[in-house]
Amino acid sequence: MTEKMLQTKELLSLNIKILRKKWGFSQEKLAEYTSLSSQTISDIEGCRTWVSDKTLERLANVLNVDVFQLFLPQNEENDNPEANLYNRITKLKNSIKEDIDKRLDQFYLSGKPFPQ
Repeated sequence: MTEKMLQTKELLSLNIKILRKKWGFSQEKLAEYTSLSSQTISDIEGCRTWVSDKTLERLANVLNVDVFQLFLPQNEENDNPEANLYNRITKLKNSIKEDIDKRLDQFYLSGKPFPQ
């Protein structure tokens, strides 16, 4: 196995472990959700085995990422997925509120009577 292949395998193993922990899954739970054995999850995370394309798809689906993201460096310090979702919703709510405030300001400045 070439050095590049080994690095890719190690990155994949680490990413699966990081994402599993972000979701709060044990290896057993991830195995259950992906219909894989706990030993297979342990072997993947321990960089002792490679995975098929079907297994990659199962893992990515359960970990809520695209397959290619399993091969990109992950940051263990990132917020958990629930926090990311909360932050995205909060930003969206703030954006909508700002838009409504802006439109109301424009309406009041126009001098038009408020519709009944």
